[in-house]
Amino acid sequence: MEFSEASVTRTVEWVDTDASGHQHNSAVLRWVEAAEAELFRKLQLPDYFPHAPRVQQVVNYKSKLWFGQRVTATVRVHQLGRTSLTLGFEVVGHPLETSADKNYDGGTDDGGTPAGSVVAAFGTVTTVHVPNGTTASQPWPEHLVRAVQGPVSSPRDGT
Repeated sequence: MEFSEASVTRTVEWVDTDASGHQHNSAVLRWVEAAEAELFRKLQLPDYFPHAPRVQQVVNYKSKLWFGQRVTATVRVHQLGRTSLTLGFEVVGHPLETSADKNYDGGTDDGGTPAGSVVAAFGTVTTVHVPNGTTASQPWPEHLVRAVQGPVSSPRDGT
């Protein structure tokens, strides 16, 4: 089964950096959360967030991101369980030249990402469904399951 994904592109702002001059670890998770919000807007599930606390976040940092650099955070549903949902994510840092030069013509890789872009962080975020008035996880509502799983393909005739 192939699940939906969504991306957001941001610029590393001064507030996103730490004393070392590169992105603060928390900035990556904010960009991932922005992509997550975009995904659930795309799926037309505005009621997801008030009922989906995080129970696990795993972040693997691979490359530093610098003030002024453009980044793209992409999330995709990795696994949908009865009460949990795991999103896989990737944060890509684009070459600083593409950040400053809107007419950058350095080419792209096969996926449309500017050439020279690098994965700066990747990982997973797991949430559970905890409806208002409850304190334990409950099964996801059917409308969310349908939206996340996407349209069901029907078998082809004559095969």
